[in-house]
Amino acid sequence: MSETLLLEAVAVTKRFPGVLALDGVDFKVRAGAVNALVGENGAGKSTLMNILSGVYADYEGTLKRQGQPVRFAQVAEAQQAGIAMIHQELNLVPHMTVAENIFLGREPLNATGLIDYPTMKANAKGLLDRLQFDASPDSLVADLRVGQQQLVEIAKALSKNAQVLIMDEPTSSLSEKEVELLFDLICSLKAEGRGIVYITHKMDEIRLLADYVTVFRDGRFVHEGTADSLCLADLVRYMVGRDTKDFFVKTQHAIGPERLSVEGLSLEDAAHPGQFILQDISFSVSSSEVLGIYGLMGAGRTELLEALFGVHGKRVKGAISIDGQPVAIRTPKEAIHHGLALIPEDRKRDGLVLGMTLEQNTSLASLWQFLTYGLLSQRKEHKEAESYRNSLHIKSHSCCQQAGQLSGGNQQKVVLSKWLLTHPRILLLDEPTRGIDISAKNDIYALMDKLAGEGMAIIVVSSELPEIMAISDRILTLCEGRLTATFDKDAFSEEAILKAALPGCKEGDVPR
Repeated sequence: MSETLLLEAVAVTKRFPGVLALDGVDFKVRAGAVNALVGENGAGKSTLMNILSGVYADYEGTLKRQGQPVRFAQVAEAQQAGIAMIHQELNLVPHMTVAENIFLGREPLNATGLIDYPTMKANAKGLLDRLQFDASPDSLVADLRVGQQQLVEIAKALSKNAQVLIMDEPTSSLSEKEVELLFDLICSLKAEGRGIVYITHKMDEIRLLADYVTVFRDGRFVHEGTADSLCLADLVRYMVGRDTKDFFVKTQHAIGPERLSVEGLSLEDAAHPGQFILQDISFSVSSSEVLGIYGLMGAGRTELLEALFGVHGKRVKGAISIDGQPVAIRTPKEAIHHGLALIPEDRKRDGLVLGMTLEQNTSLASLWQFLTYGLLSQRKEHKEAESYRNSLHIKSHSCCQQAGQLSGGNQQKVVLSKWLLTHPRILLLDEPTRGIDISAKNDIYALMDKLAGEGMAIIVVSSELPEIMAISDRILTLCEGRLTATFDKDAFSEEAILKAALPGCKEGDVPR
């Protein structure tokens, strides 16, 4: 592996009001190598990447580009120096085309000074072909799947011919095939001598991709070493400061009476009348039970939770009963009234108002609890938010901090606080640990376990097989909008569950 340093951070410190985000950290990016940057949410990873990419110019310490001190006052200066960042939270303009997004602000011009659209589309197609992108450069970004939008972000970074690419959880929204393409691309970029910074919480990705691993904890540099010199237990101990034996172990609770029953649920496709996104799905979940739902991207997992929560209104057919009583749920308001709560997959878009404070977000779904003669009691609101901030160990300097300033794991805990304040009987969680670190995952697993022990019925969607097997009492598999199998705890098998989720499998092909 090359020891040629493309970019280096030396003793970098960054302060926010009331928070020391980085405390004298070091970091290196080498030519032709992947440096995986790992650590808990709030460890300072994103803060450092924002400094390297020119987002933050106010910091202490030194950056070196190929050995020469540099300081970027803005993102454009970092890009001119050959540094590009692929954000986990997509930074695209929904109602512009793929090509327009890729070259936004850098559009090719023709002889008359106008945008040269044919050249822009041709250049975009060349980049997209490299990623085996299956949509047109003329497609609107708003019409793309999340995984396709992530590929547009990657193409945008490649279009800048960057020598240093920063990838922040790049596989969090990709399908298995898209992940394989990304890994192949990273290998080819390494062969071209480019340096890759790869932020991830997935240990298997570190094993497959990384040449070096750097660990941050609580804003401090903890360790750097070659990837093949670190075992999983050592890596986790560096990240969280405790041993893996201290991590989540599910409690086997006594399953209570049936809480939710679903019979023949179908969801009509709004864009194609007569076609169905979900078709004839029946299942039940009991109090104190954690029901896992597993399926590949496009299987209908998110749509199923949304259908239960009233997001799709009258397009949902079928019968739903709660505690033995038939109910009609056509709106989220009705779902909340019947004791349902939904933790959405995209917490930034659907779960939070990023510009509002932690306490304002916490009270959003239950404002009626804080009204007196139609006026909001900020004292009561603050008291409840502070209670959840303490009980869920949300890391923030106060309840008045904006949600957008929190790390991903802490944002997810704010979303949980918001819905737990409605006192639900049935909790729906869609990819609740997506893009968060091991310690925050452990906190959320422990919370789910506690809630199940208190009698709550929990339905959780996850695309990670080891996770869904660890936290569930039963698992349903979906494929192409249909239920294909049900697995009891003693029948959990990665091979069998994955087989049931693959296209071509029909209900009954896999033993229950």
